[in-house]
Amino acid sequence: LIGRLMFELPEEMGLIAVAVRQTQGKGRGGNVWLSPMGTALSTLHISIPLHSNLGQRIPFIQHLVSLAVVQSVRSIPGYEDIELRVKWPNDIYYSDLMKLGGVLVNSTLIETTFHILIGFGFNVNNSNPTICINDLIAKFNKEEGTELKPLTADCLIARTVTVLERLIDVFQEKGPNGVLPNYYKYWIHSGKQVRLHHEQGPSAWIVGIDDFGYLQVHEEGKGIESVHPDGNSFDMLRNLIVPK
Repeated sequence: LIGRLMFELPEEMGLIAVAVRQTQGKGRGGNVWLSPMGTALSTLHISIPLHSNLGQRIPFIQHLVSLAVVQSVRSIPGYEDIELRVKWPNDIYYSDLMKLGGVLVNSTLIETTFHILIGFGFNVNNSNPTICINDLIAKFNKEEGTELKPLTADCLIARTVTVLERLIDVFQEKGPNGVLPNYYKYWIHSGKQVRLHHEQGPSAWIVGIDDFGYLQVHEEGKGIESVHPDGNSFDMLRNLIVPK
C-alpha cells in the first residue's frame, strides 16, 4: 500500500500505515516476523534529501528509529526507568535479556531524494512470544510500588513517529554527534567484550558506532575496526562479530 502511494504524494507529506494484525511480516534477511495481537505494527514513509547529513549516512535511520521507539516510552514522565533498550543495529530489547521489537528499513534513491520505508513492530500488550512493554511496566510497579498505567499501541506509534521526526531534525542539523549521546544512553553494548570471527577468535571490546552507523570494536594492539550489520555479522547469542 505504502509502496504504491509514496511516489504520488508531495515530498513534504508523510505517510504511515498502521496494522492491528499482520499475517506476512518480514524481518531482516528474509526472516519471518511474528505479529500477534497486542503488537504495535506500522510502516512509515519519509523522504530524505541525498545531499544532507542523513542522506549521506542513510544506515543511521534504523538506529534513529530504534532510539525513537525506546524514547517513546522512556520520555513519558514516570516511565523513565522502564528497562527498554536498543540493540545494534535494529532491535528493541528488555535490558540485555530479551527482544521485544525490531526495525526494517528499505530505501530507494530517485534523482536526489531517498524514499525510505520504515517498518517497525514492538510488543506492547502481548506477553508472547517473548515479553512486552506492559509486562515491564507491571514488573516496575510491583518492584517500585508505583501505579504506572499500561500503554497502548496507538499511543506508542504516535509518540515514536513524533520522536523520530525530532531526531531526524537534530541529525540533519548536527550530524551523528547530535544523537549519539542519547543513543549510547539506551543501548546495551557499552563495554561489552566479544570474539572476532569465531568462538576461539581474538577478544575485542565494543566502543561505539562510527559516522555511518557501523559498530566499532577495539582489538588490543590493532586499534578500532568497524563491523558491517549485514547478515549475521553480530551474533549476540554467542558474542561473535565479523569485521567487514
